[in-house]
Amino acid sequence: MRDPAAYTCSKSFRGYPCTHRQWRHPGRCRFVHGYSRSFTVWFRAHQLDDHGFVVDFSSLKALEQRLVHQFDHTFLANADDPLLDTWQSLHDQGALDLRVMTNVGMEASAELVWDWANALLHCRDGGRSCCFRVEARENEKNAACFSAIPAWFSGAIPLNCGDGYPEDAWPERPYREHSYENPPPPYGHPADGPPPPGELAEAP
Repeated sequence: MRDPAAYTCSKSFRGYPCTHRQWRHPGRCRFVHGYSRSFTVWFRAHQLDDHGFVVDFSSLKALEQRLVHQFDHTFLANADDPLLDTWQSLHDQGALDLRVMTNVGMEASAELVWDWANALLHCRDGGRSCCFRVEARENEKNAACFSAIPAWFSGAIPLNCGDGYPEDAWPERPYREHSYENPPPPYGHPADGPPPPGELAEAP
């Protein structure tokens, strides 16, 4: 059966300078290096909202704040990096702002943002809209994408998220960080946990 026609739109988020390394790589990618990351997020819906939008871009502040917290002037480290204790020590000394991830690569980062976007939309729109594609770009030449349609899209039952937004509008497991034991809190560093709502960084 053919998928019914859908409206689509996209939103770009740019300017997130951060560093990482792929410690298993035999080449220069094993060294700490950095990019100004950017993300383009694609949305779709079979019906527009009351304002005629697939997604109201002004309602994506919570997603933008997550991007700022995760990727703006941060150091990304794989959870199995053999130097993780070193990065932890440097974080504790104030030399870097550590975020621990299952995979710091652009492909996995695209999936991470896809999860975040869909956690927000599922909770808020109850299946009317979804994120179906995210491009994570490290520079003008290189980008990676993750594409998938959530199983709940169109016809799902809205979650009980409460009235507070965005503080309580996120499910307990906003993204897939389950491939190792004792994963860090959603915002990265094991000791940090999510920042208090009043301390979320303002996006530029």
